[in-house]
Amino acid sequence: MNSRRQLLKLAGMAGGAVAAAGVGRAALAALPEPVIQAHADTMPPLVPNTGRPYDPVVTLNGWTLPWRMIDGVKEFHLVAEPVVREMAPGFKAHLWGYNGQSPGPTIEVVEGDRVRIFVTNRLPEHTSVHWHGQRLPNGMDGVSGLTQPAIEPGKTFVYEFVARRPGTFMYHPHADEMTQLAMGMMGLWITHPKSEHPLIERVDRDFCFLLNAYDIEPGSYTPRIMTMLDFNLWSWNSRIFPGIDSLNVRTHDKVRIRIGNLTMTNHPIHLHGHEFMVTGTDGGPVPNNARWPEVTTDIAVGQMRQIEFVADEEGDWALHCHKSHHTMNAMGHGVPTMIGVDHRGIAGRLTKLIPDYMVMGERGMADMTEMPMPLPENTVPMMTGQGPFGSVAMGGMFSVLKVRSGQARGDYGDPGWYAHPPGSVAREYAGATAQPVRAAAAGGQSMPGSSSPAGEVEVRVRKPGAHSGHGQH
Repeated sequence: MNSRRQLLKLAGMAGGAVAAAGVGRAALAALPEPVIQAHADTMPPLVPNTGRPYDPVVTLNGWTLPWRMIDGVKEFHLVAEPVVREMAPGFKAHLWGYNGQSPGPTIEVVEGDRVRIFVTNRLPEHTSVHWHGQRLPNGMDGVSGLTQPAIEPGKTFVYEFVARRPGTFMYHPHADEMTQLAMGMMGLWITHPKSEHPLIERVDRDFCFLLNAYDIEPGSYTPRIMTMLDFNLWSWNSRIFPGIDSLNVRTHDKVRIRIGNLTMTNHPIHLHGHEFMVTGTDGGPVPNNARWPEVTTDIAVGQMRQIEFVADEEGDWALHCHKSHHTMNAMGHGVPTMIGVDHRGIAGRLTKLIPDYMVMGERGMADMTEMPMPLPENTVPMMTGQGPFGSVAMGGMFSVLKVRSGQARGDYGDPGWYAHPPGSVAREYAGATAQPVRAAAAGGQSMPGSSSPAGEVEVRVRKPGAHSGHGQH
């Protein structure tokens, strides 16, 4: 993790040139210096040193944007620009984002704060920023052409409003959304309660991240912006497993996780080893009598869900989307099923003609985790990541909640793999096993078996438009 001092040092090196692109030097002193972050590390929480106090969040593989106070107003500076995001070690994507990253930095304020956000556009086309879920004056809503003129390249606009209600929100463009969202332009906004709230409890650990998806062909760097459904990279904060950091907590910590969805489909997020309550949405905190225990919550497009639980089970617990294709990397959609096909002899002959030919899972796709196959220049294996017992065979939207009794309060460092107590790990059974008993009946009462003896059955299929007598067998 980088410290805030390192973060400000980076801003000092890169900030002046960024701001100068949007305004003249005479006006530069009126703008807060833009802070730029180029690393994909999970940054420590940014403890406020001005304004109302609050308990800060930790953005998974992200960071919180610093601000300055001017006459009681919190001033932030967002820079919309092309960025290079490392999605996993060795795999980088050319995206659009804010302040050097995609998603952009998390903005944290307190209920009742007057907020002023300068937005400088360094993109090749116009943009705007919509403050998703906020109550604000109509002219600050950020819909280009409807509530404001678009921010043209090289220009800086300013948004100003009061953060009127606590909760978890998002920001993203409302200008050429198909391109700009597909390229990664989004970020989180957290408004903390100004005082004790009957529906918002204090927690020990508060994490947040966005769900996003990209279609980046292996060997290329830029997403396809016309893709509607067949994305091949499912990510959290533009990171894919094993590039997603773990969520590290202390045993018995009260944990909150805030998750926003700006993909093109829903995501059932599942946590192992614990039950949780959905305590908030982007509409606000959920009343106590409307909460119930879950282990999976579905997050639809444009929604946010806030879950809370007590981490009272030590171990390394999976946290992932339960759509099975969303825990894979570089997914292909035209790959035939080869389960049960014997490739012996065929693969050797084919590779003489096609050197890059790959055998795709004759026993199942788990074979892909161990095949020493050549990969294109800029991509990652479909399933990867090593655990203490071997390949995890996961990718995409997958991480680990690490619960440890020895984790210090406020320590977000990775404690390493869990040391299981003796005898508490599933193991191979060495004893004798009986043959399973199988039902001999052909069918039950609702579907009685045929009394005629079974024999060979020939099926003729006639395709639409086929000539008579030329059906296929």
